[in-house]
Amino acid sequence: MKFFQKNKSFLLLLLIMFFSFSCKNNKDVAINNELVSNNVLPDDEVLLDSIQKQTFNYFWEGAEPTSGLARERLHMDDIYPTSPKHTVTTGGSGFGLMAILVGVKRGFITKNQAFSRFVKIVDFLEKADRYHGVWPHWLNGETGKMMPFSKKDNGGDLVETAFLVQGLLTVAEYFKDGNDKEQALVDKIDKLWREVEWDWYTKNGEDVLYWHWSPEYGWDMNFPVGGYNECLIMYVLAAASPTHPINASVYHKGWARNGAIVSSEKYYDEDVILDYYEHDKSPIGPMFWGHYSYVGLNPNSLSDKYADYWKLVQNQAKIHHKHAVENPKNHEGYGDSIWGLTSSYSIKGYKGHRPDKDIGVIAPTAALASFPYTPKESMKMLKKLYKNHDSLIGEYGPYDAFSFQDNWYLPRYLAIDQGPIPLMIENYRSGMLWKLFMANKDVQTGLDKLGFKYLKK
Repeated sequence: MKFFQKNKSFLLLLLIMFFSFSCKNNKDVAINNELVSNNVLPDDEVLLDSIQKQTFNYFWEGAEPTSGLARERLHMDDIYPTSPKHTVTTGGSGFGLMAILVGVKRGFITKNQAFSRFVKIVDFLEKADRYHGVWPHWLNGETGKMMPFSKKDNGGDLVETAFLVQGLLTVAEYFKDGNDKEQALVDKIDKLWREVEWDWYTKNGEDVLYWHWSPEYGWDMNFPVGGYNECLIMYVLAAASPTHPINASVYHKGWARNGAIVSSEKYYDEDVILDYYEHDKSPIGPMFWGHYSYVGLNPNSLSDKYADYWKLVQNQAKIHHKHAVENPKNHEGYGDSIWGLTSSYSIKGYKGHRPDKDIGVIAPTAALASFPYTPKESMKMLKKLYKNHDSLIGEYGPYDAFSFQDNWYLPRYLAIDQGPIPLMIENYRSGMLWKLFMANKDVQTGLDKLGFKYLKK
């Protein structure tokens, strides 16, 4: 098929573009003594540089211009059937904040450029709509007013706020020892952090956190968040709050469901560790469940009485890879170097893809954001895309999803899918974001309160 014919020109162009950058930043890029992985070859470093720069640019050049926040989606065909182009996503913007730090680390922008953007974003967030300190899922990037995600989802979204706060606290940690202007930014972030009323979202003191609250519909969305899913970071931050913390019982009874969160099952001969069935009735989740909470929360040596979190997330990635290799439904193209299922665009609209609900749609973010867990398998996916399928690569990196068997893709991006790619690749290469977030004293207080064991450095 012409659409999928092999084409190495794009990779060659990238190698030329980034050769000088790689040499100039040799200490940070080519030979990094703090690499989480081993034996990253120079050519691989160049390719990692290139995809990090492209996906970083989604949040830098592609940001909504008034707010500086991440657009919910960017469609290169300029067709927006479900939300206007100026719609910004709060959770995706949390990833964007961290992506900008990656941009500084890798020399794509200067620290001063990043600082100016952070000031713009934080000033906007201060004035944007909030509900008991909690931002909505979507904001109008031009005005800061709430944009409904659905009819009754027109108030505070605690999960998206958690992803945003994860990014804000990481930025604050980066600048905490800075000059007076940087200290002022840190103080503003601290104020926003302290204003989030996590305890309000226990719905009058229940032992569980609720995802949504609306001034118009109250608790009608009725979504108590029990694990396991992408929301671990929300419970950690809620316990960590210096002003509106939850009791530890909210975590143990609500999230962990009095221990029912633990699973003894296996899938593709890998221990599942925790129960993925609660909401999605599946033995394993879409791969983003192993990414969103862990762009800042370091799963290395992280454990509580329910799980070893490194084993949890690594096994999830292994299961997704094994599924593609075994390919029980004989989907075209699946194999050792084409793998990874998550929630993404698809031939049937936006869908939550996972091994037991697989319609043949691969989302690159699933494998590429899993670099810390499956470095060899993720690198194979990266090389395969850039060497053999450059029609699936655009200005901001790999497009959201594709299907070989249906000869389908759209030149479109989603913030929540592009965001984890540069972040988790950076955690694989240097551990930078993990180190920053885990150094936050409030975060450590929350982890201690919930009974976690973790690396303290």
